Amino acid sequence: MNSHDRIKTIIAGGKPDRCGFWLGNPHPDTWPILHKYFGTETEEALRRKLNDDFRWVCPQWEMNCYKEPHGREMFDVGLSKKTSLSQPGPLANAKTISEIKDYHWPDAKYLDFTGWDKKIKPYEGVYIASGFWTCFYHNLMDMFGMESYLMNMFLNKELLHYVTDKVCQFYYDANEKFFDVAGDTIDAMFFGNDFGTQLDLICGLPQFDEFILPWFKKFTKQAHDRGYQTILHSCGSVFKVIDRLIDMETDCLHPLQAKAANMNAEKLAENFKGKIAFLGGIDTQDLLVNGTPDEVKRDVLRVKKALGSFIISPSHEAVLPNVPPENIEAMADLSLRELI
Repeated sequence: MNSHDRIKTIIAGGKPDRCGFWLGNPHPDTWPILHKYFGTETEEALRRKLNDDFRWVCPQWEMNCYKEPHGREMFDVGLSKKTSLSQPGPLANAKTISEIKDYHWPDAKYLDFTGWDKKIKPYEGVYIASGFWTCFYHNLMDMFGMESYLMNMFLNKELLHYVTDKVCQFYYDANEKFFDVAGDTIDAMFFGNDFGTQLDLICGLPQFDEFILPWFKKFTKQAHDRGYQTILHSCGSVFKVIDRLIDMETDCLHPLQAKAANMNAEKLAENFKGKIAFLGGIDTQDLLVNGTPDEVKRDVLRVKKALGSFIISPSHEAVLPNVPPENIEAMADLSLRELI
């Protein structure tokens, strides 16, 4: 079974030859450390050496595909000066829809995916997750500022629905245009919004159901209509909404933040094993940073025992330079063993 078939089988709930493995998307400062340890020069060479089954190729970040005539970024009007989510955004004081009609909303007509065939060529034989990251939850927090965004869920629903629809419709149209080009060169739509904290959801369940879930459903159906699997990303404790994600037919959940409330492997297995596939789960907050290779191996075995057929990967994809390469090697080595 090759990498492509292995990951596709795991996400479909089938029986692979072994667990899958994804290194994640290491921080730029981490790559030189890994190359020195593993004796590689390119990212792809390192992934092949580690038997990495999975590639994430996001067109909005890797192709410079937005070609607005005046050089505007997709969501950067008034946002480039912000340094934190809590800062007010350009829509923070908006009260009516008429006030923001002239905002420079992104338009999918400016997207150009020329060169996609060359971009994807090095990844033959592995599983390709792609599509726009579609992080509308974060975009809205940037536009309003976190406090204003969350308050508008109660105080100005009409305005918030309008802006949510504007942002999400762009992503929907962008994905449609990209999927026309990508065709069967990709296997999954991988999209993300961090809607959890270390302890719970950022917003309440009623607000999640009203402002977030409807578009999650639309994006999931969009991908399935094209024959793609869906992988949904959210850091933090999202335990409360996993049943909702299953109901809307999400295929796989990433990254399983191991130290967040109720996100440990045993708890997830007890409640959701066999209903949704899992990607991640190997703790990056403590274990991979401070543990020994033997401790990493024991923990990977523990998670494998709980979750069974899943994709072994760090519990946050952006592996930082403080993770010893020896621990990455230990995690990768355990993926090659047969299922428990």
